[in-house]
Amino acid sequence: MSRKPAAITRSKNARKAADDAVRIPAPGEGKRGEQGYLGYLLRQAHAAARLTMERTLADLGVTSPQFAVLTMLNAYPGLSGADVARLTFLTPQTVGVIIRNLERDGAIVMTPHPIHGRIQQWTLTSRGATLLKACRERVIALEKRLAKGLDEKAEISIRRWLAGIAADLHEN
Repeated sequence: MSRKPAAITRSKNARKAADDAVRIPAPGEGKRGEQGYLGYLLRQAHAAARLTMERTLADLGVTSPQFAVLTMLNAYPGLSGADVARLTFLTPQTVGVIIRNLERDGAIVMTPHPIHGRIQQWTLTSRGATLLKACRERVIALEKRLAKGLDEKAEISIRRWLAGIAADLHEN
């Protein structure tokens, strides 16, 4: 059974109310701009950067969380799944799925911990390193876009500020 389009089924009053609705400000306007709360602005910037990264990496078959996992395993080979979850701000369940998919695709390999046999350690394979390199080229271009208009001193200050927030608000 087909449904009537919403515009046909809505009353005149409902259509008028929709037309009179408050305009949602674009990013950079009102509370989504310099008047906004810092926490909201950080989240808004993160969401925009993540969406752009997702689109940038899509044709490589890599998601933003997969890129984070590959990056951390490259920086810190031999991490456990739990360690990866903590470093990437993902749940252990999500990391488990990502790790299984990356292992299936030959990007990472598991080795048992030399002392604690139940702990699985993950490292990149040569295929994973090649995939990460391709991803990094694109992400570096995004990073340059993020830093557009900043001189070196300003970028260093912003990096220091962001890292300081994370350190200061970190719960042990």
